[in-house]
Amino acid sequence: MANPALRKEIDNGAFVTAPGVYDLISALIADRMGFKALYVTGYGTVASSLGLPDAGLATYSEMIDRIGRIAGMTKTPVIADADTGYGGLLNVRHTVRGYEKAGVTAIQIEDQEFPKKCGHTPFRRVIPMEDMVRKVQVANDARSSADFLIVARTDARTGNGLDDAIRRGIAYGEAGADIIFVESPESVEELAEIGRRIDKPLLANMVHGGRTPMLPSDKLHELGFNVAIHPALGFLSAGQALRNAYTDLQRNGTTSADVPMYSFSEFNDLIGFPDVWEFERRYKE
Repeated sequence: MANPALRKEIDNGAFVTAPGVYDLISALIADRMGFKALYVTGYGTVASSLGLPDAGLATYSEMIDRIGRIAGMTKTPVIADADTGYGGLLNVRHTVRGYEKAGVTAIQIEDQEFPKKCGHTPFRRVIPMEDMVRKVQVANDARSSADFLIVARTDARTGNGLDDAIRRGIAYGEAGADIIFVESPESVEELAEIGRRIDKPLLANMVHGGRTPMLPSDKLHELGFNVAIHPALGFLSAGQALRNAYTDLQRNGTTSADVPMYSFSEFNDLIGFPDVWEFERRYKE
């Protein structure tokens, strides 16, 4: 079931900062830190589970398996990437019902042509606005709870310009989306224009090295945004940490104190070993 806390935060005008998680380790760490939401990134999930780019290669079944595990083992509301809804209108209905049943709180659906691509990479194309409006209407009708939020994303800015992206965002909100996500605005001025012209809760995508300027949460809130996702933060940080640790081992033949690591005892606690040890003490043969 969707967690009602996320809708309450947004309805009350609070700002929600959601770190990107992509596997159970990243999700369990973030879940303990008091964030108001977690964002299950499609890019990171596909990269970590399949070792492939975020280019429409992962199926609904592959994504719902990973996303359901993350939602089932965390207490924080989960916002999850659902690409284009994995097909036509019937697929969108199936996807919405599946994500809601899996425990997701907000589903993100975008207006790209299939196969989709990461929103900060080139050669993205969008479907006609009317087709996405129908997807949003289907998603709205398919959910069983108003606490399950629909995030409608448009990728029109890069190929069609900001005006078309804003026009689409307005239409998607009128069709029933709870949160509007205009992907890849390219300046603070464009972010401000989105905030002025779209009268719905807005989501900003903060990607290190992406097309959109990186802004702190208070500035985004000032510009009219309600949610900021940081999808790449987790896997980019983990990738650099792994490279540092493996390089240290390769150079020195062992691990040195120069490479910071999560303590083994803390990790045992994170992953649930205390419960196993208590069980073994209680039922010792």
